[in-house]
Amino acid sequence: MKIKEVTIHHLKMKLKNPFSTSFGTIVDKELLLLEVTDEKGTVGFGESVAFSAPWYTEETLKTNRHMLEDFLIPLVLNKEISHPDELLELFKGIRKNNMAKSAIEGAIWDIYVQQTHQSLAQAIGGNKKKIEVGISLGIQETIEKQIEVVDKAIKDGYKRIKLKIKPGWDVDVLRILREKFPDVPMMADANSAYTLKDINVFKELDKFNLMMIEQPLASDDIIDHAILQKQIKTPICLDESIHSLEDARKAIELGSCGVINIKIGRVGGITEAKRIHDYCEEKGIPVWCGGMLEAGIGRAHNIALTSLSNFVLPGDTAGSNHYFDQDIIEPEVIVEDGYINVPQVTGIGYKPNEEAIKKYTVSSKTYK
Repeated sequence: MKIKEVTIHHLKMKLKNPFSTSFGTIVDKELLLLEVTDEKGTVGFGESVAFSAPWYTEETLKTNRHMLEDFLIPLVLNKEISHPDELLELFKGIRKNNMAKSAIEGAIWDIYVQQTHQSLAQAIGGNKKKIEVGISLGIQETIEKQIEVVDKAIKDGYKRIKLKIKPGWDVDVLRILREKFPDVPMMADANSAYTLKDINVFKELDKFNLMMIEQPLASDDIIDHAILQKQIKTPICLDESIHSLEDARKAIELGSCGVINIKIGRVGGITEAKRIHDYCEEKGIPVWCGGMLEAGIGRAHNIALTSLSNFVLPGDTAGSNHYFDQDIIEPEVIVEDGYINVPQVTGIGYKPNEEAIKKYTVSSKTYK
């Protein structure tokens, strides 16, 4: 394929409910939607998952736009690309900025699978017809409200409940929820809110039969996580610490984790995500697919990735209607009894909803 045109659409979508974590509360999901066209007129879509502020990683929506406009788009325009895997080498000279890279890589994967008449899941080696789905629940205003949203998620059929924690909203909350829901698969996500000085918190959390504790310590750490993992029995899951296959290799060799959360945007695209998946499978480390409050395009890519064999734990790819009144794809992502069917049709399995995209669009700019 030869890329002839790239359009960046800036969208702003209101969440149904504010989403609170240890680093803040999100009310509106802003995103960059990339529309890429090749010389044959085939159109592919990719989604940047960067937030508007640098609370998850150093990347933001604005820095992604800068990287795309000034570096990444010029690298792909009029470039002959045989396979999306080639972008790893093409982008090698640009350090980090993984979410920006992932956005354009996702669109090129979309073009590739259309032209080769494959589903995205099939093209990357996925073998599942349906995937188990968990849900990530933000911090609520009261424990009563937290119980209410957990109860609803269980009744909706989600296979795993992820609960955000932070200092002051951790042990007592998890104790109450575990007493209320003794058999529900449950995990805690700290988003790097703690240090090794909080070791007693994690020893207390050890009592609640959690599936894992996600990213308890610093976002760039693997050393202290190894120390912590040796002192608790609950598996540590690394998220923010893993940006590449090399990061995953070092963390596993050090014993820093028992689980890895793979996010396409965080690691720079589907190709690198698959490389991490394959390595973890070889080393016996289970993986799952995390969420970034994606709109439909990013959600579709997550579904395809989760069809790979070592995604043995339920991910965060909840249905579209959990987050938005209207998503930007047709059909929307639907969860049935805790499962999502993996599309088997050519492409990513969902079509862009042009009317919804237009409704949410703040601005658009085309590059040729």
